[in-house]
Amino acid sequence: MKFVDLSIPIINPDEAVFDPPLTRPKIEYTDHKEGASQMGFVFPRLKPEKHLPDGKGWAVESITLGTHSGTHMDAPWHFAPIQDKETGEKKAMTIDEFPLEWGIGPLIVLDCTDYQEGYVMTPEDVDEKLNMINHTLQGGDILCVHTNAPKHYGKADYINYGVGVGKEATLHILKQGVHVVGIDAWSWDAPFSITAKKWKKSVRAKEPDTSLIWEGHFAGIEHGYFQMEKMYNLDKVPPTGATIYCFPVKIARASAGWIRAVATIPE
Repeated sequence: MKFVDLSIPIINPDEAVFDPPLTRPKIEYTDHKEGASQMGFVFPRLKPEKHLPDGKGWAVESITLGTHSGTHMDAPWHFAPIQDKETGEKKAMTIDEFPLEWGIGPLIVLDCTDYQEGYVMTPEDVDEKLNMINHTLQGGDILCVHTNAPKHYGKADYINYGVGVGKEATLHILKQGVHVVGIDAWSWDAPFSITAKKWKKSVRAKEPDTSLIWEGHFAGIEHGYFQMEKMYNLDKVPPTGATIYCFPVKIARASAGWIRAVATIPE
């Protein structure tokens, strides 16, 4: 089978940018020469040039980042303190409570690159895209949305591209047995820079449209779900037929966890 990496790297912002300034990760690299010096704290009277291979020690890194850095998975706790309000309200699940059986499933990819940037998808849009690939959602499917955001890979304006999946569209997907969704844009919702303009317009009209605010995410209050953001290479897999593996790092009581999302395609 063929393997396709669906993840972006966690990387210093001077190499590639995927987040606003305040949430960009920082990686500090310790090379083998400095590592040799550090090993001297463990092994007294160590002489690297004499006691270590080629005088070199270990290499390590220190990273400062948020749980939403890089390709990651949001847990219902990120959306609100409760979930499943429509069927029986309960405490929202955190990322360490992610059911492992949900981390592998048929990958369904909707190509939404034809939509205008900032467009918010409706249930009808979802059905139309599914009809185009002749697929009916099944329980356990993992549905991902391909946008134009990857064309701006690693650039400061990456966060301003992509489409959003509206509240009703999100609920429509979930009610068909889907537990995990994903998108290759910065957010499951439309870019904030575009939504903010709509919000300001509604405020000036003295009728603030609160339905604009994080509507896709807030669908998790009604029906809990997990979602992946900042994915990559969704254009390298078929609309159906691939399998995705997407297990989040187990961070206690966290709203999200980093993932190395990978797809396999039968050959």
